[in-house]
Amino acid sequence: MIQVIGAGLAGCEAAWQIAQAGEEAELFEMKPARYSPAHKSPLFAELICSNSLKAARIESAAGLLKEEMRRLGSLLTECAASCAVPAGGALAVDREEFSSLVTERIREHPRIHVHEGEEIRELPREGIAIVATGPLTSDTLAEQIQALCGGGLSFFDAAAPIVTADSLDMSQIFCASRYDKGGDDAYLNCPMDKPAYEAFREALVEAERAPVHDFDVRDPKVYEGCMPIEVLAQRGMDAMRYGPMKPVGLRDPATGRRPWAVVQLRREDREGTLYNLVGFQTNLKFGEQKRVFGMIPGLANAEFTRYGVMHRNTFLNSPALLHADFSMRERPSLFFAGQITGVEGYMESAAAGLMAGQNAVRRLRGEETWVLPRETMIGALSRYMAEGGEGEFQPMGANFGIVPPLGMKIKDKRDRYAAFAERGLRALTEYLQEHGFQP
Repeated sequence: MIQVIGAGLAGCEAAWQIAQAGEEAELFEMKPARYSPAHKSPLFAELICSNSLKAARIESAAGLLKEEMRRLGSLLTECAASCAVPAGGALAVDREEFSSLVTERIREHPRIHVHEGEEIRELPREGIAIVATGPLTSDTLAEQIQALCGGGLSFFDAAAPIVTADSLDMSQIFCASRYDKGGDDAYLNCPMDKPAYEAFREALVEAERAPVHDFDVRDPKVYEGCMPIEVLAQRGMDAMRYGPMKPVGLRDPATGRRPWAVVQLRREDREGTLYNLVGFQTNLKFGEQKRVFGMIPGLANAEFTRYGVMHRNTFLNSPALLHADFSMRERPSLFFAGQITGVEGYMESAAAGLMAGQNAVRRLRGEETWVLPRETMIGALSRYMAEGGEGEFQPMGANFGIVPPLGMKIKDKRDRYAAFAERGLRALTEYLQEHGFQP
């Protein structure tokens, strides 16, 4: 029996891998008895910040990661494909449907024994276990982990608001994906001219923010991938226009021209009744969110089903603590998985859970654990987590900068990324064949 603590994306993937390998998994989840500051749903694999799982095409770092996971028998990629909603070139899912499906599959597996409403307050002292409690680990367990690991690092993460489709003024909004990728219904676009953009930016900079303990709200230490929009606005007049409000690849049918700036809304559910503000993570007070985001064309009377929030995240100094197989250097029977290890992103977290689950099984059986080749995206992330990069260790998502160079110059970026993907999948195939793996 292998214990898995936490039923987020990493914990569910780890438990699934253990069970699919023929071993028994005990999955502990403190919900619904207790929730973290960011969690709201009693379901497993809850998506908090966004419903996007990043790029879908294999010729991208995020797409390659998901394809590797699929070939390794991932539960999460299978469920995501079943719950996909239009999102241009990205894989986005119906948030509720996705979590419901993952929860159902986990509960129904005969070798996964679920303990809901049970908060684990102590790290297991015996046997093999996987800690997949995420960056919002409960205080009691977090103290134990930090004592065992000699402390942890923290950053602040933020989530974007969600609005109802019925409350939008569609006369000011047009439907389109950038460069016409993914169909016209993938995104709603709220165009701004220069005066409207500059007034919006000024309102963002001056808006009142919610207090966060132990945190300077005017100079926050936040992860760049989840930068609050008001912090980005402070960085310069055009910072948002080169970020989430970039207008490239879009043409406003009302004017026939590219807008000065655009706020994009992406579907939250299959029916298209809910939309999230893409890239608009925020820590503004709720009243300020309604006021300032009401300045966005089409959102004057928007109904918010969820306001944006900011919360503290904690991750380990993994290069000093973990092997690339996700086990502790000083305690090989204890594995960590998910964002707590310093991988960033939904599917990156699930991939860490996948490898931790498979390697926990191998450790239980006295077999050598796996670390996939460096040319694969999972292998590159595993090694980054265990070895780190230059300077202070920070969260890392899938990208081609962490894989070995191709050894040749390919000028066109799309062709270069395709070559990375082809090499990575070839290396994975050879590795799995060599080890006789069948998902």
